Amino acid sequence: MREKVVTIEQHILNQERKYPEATGEFSGILNSITLAAKIISREVNKAGLVEILGLTGGRNVHGEEVRKLDDYAQNVFVNTFEDSGHLCMMISEESDTVIEIPPDKPSGKYILSFDPLDGSSNIDANVSIGSIFGIFRQKSSGKEPTEEDVLQPGRELAAAGYVIYGSSTMLVYSTGHGVHGFTLDPSIGEFLLSHEQIHTPKKGKIYSVNEGNYSDWDDNLKRYIKSLKEPTAAETKPYSMRYIGSLVADFHRNLLYGGIFLYPGDARNPNGKLRLLYEAIPLAYVVEQAGGAASDGEMRILDIKPDSLHQKVPLVIGSEIDVKTCEKYFKGIL
Repeated sequence: MREKVVTIEQHILNQERKYPEATGEFSGILNSITLAAKIISREVNKAGLVEILGLTGGRNVHGEEVRKLDDYAQNVFVNTFEDSGHLCMMISEESDTVIEIPPDKPSGKYILSFDPLDGSSNIDANVSIGSIFGIFRQKSSGKEPTEEDVLQPGRELAAAGYVIYGSSTMLVYSTGHGVHGFTLDPSIGEFLLSHEQIHTPKKGKIYSVNEGNYSDWDDNLKRYIKSLKEPTAAETKPYSMRYIGSLVADFHRNLLYGGIFLYPGDARNPNGKLRLLYEAIPLAYVVEQAGGAASDGEMRILDIKPDSLHQKVPLVIGSEIDVKTCEKYFKGIL
């Protein structure tokens, strides 16, 4: 008997049928994300042929040089959702303020946070890059969203996920009922279910960190990394170091194989480099749904209440036992 092929649209619809009260609005958002991912994937795969590599000459709100694909991906997300009627607002890593739905467009009751193209510094080297997204429900009762709606802790997410553009394009998402992965079949232009109910190992054998920042780390972090490379137990093998420098790619590998990713605070950047709303919170939601954990070194990422749109946070994310052990080193317990 041939294995049944399930598209992401079918999977979303099947999930919606479990909730008789569902209006279809939430499913519409996920389908719009799927469309945006297909469009971005197409451009990423032919970027070198259509002169979309390189820099735009501008800088984003973080002072980083904006690459042409960054700009393109940002516009794809905004244009896809402006006419959808499902959102009341968007917030993006590439935009210094909230992105409002034009008054002449229909609006909904959800808020989309997104990093349109993570790992853009690797684009010109043809390294895997990705998009990250989180979906919040509007909490306020008024027609216009408030600060309360935008700055919600991650535990309030309705869904989150990411797209990785690599040797194949894969979309991974969760609505709070497990994590599912879909691989784009370019021959039919559909995302097909390829990884049902992803469970990350409780403990891994991979660590991912930029050791170029070693001299700026505190002693507790240095001791933790040393414990991975030089375990004291004779029967314990050292961890393997794997670091691509593209958050989505490093996270995706560790999610499947087990391990830990760290972008800690250091002497030069006490709050780390990664953005709470656009990177840490959505990926923390996904990893917890897969059985893993995410922390800033002291507390759960999903419990942190954002205080600004572009707040940065140290990130320790991956297999549960590895994250909990790392926290003990950060707190000086080990």
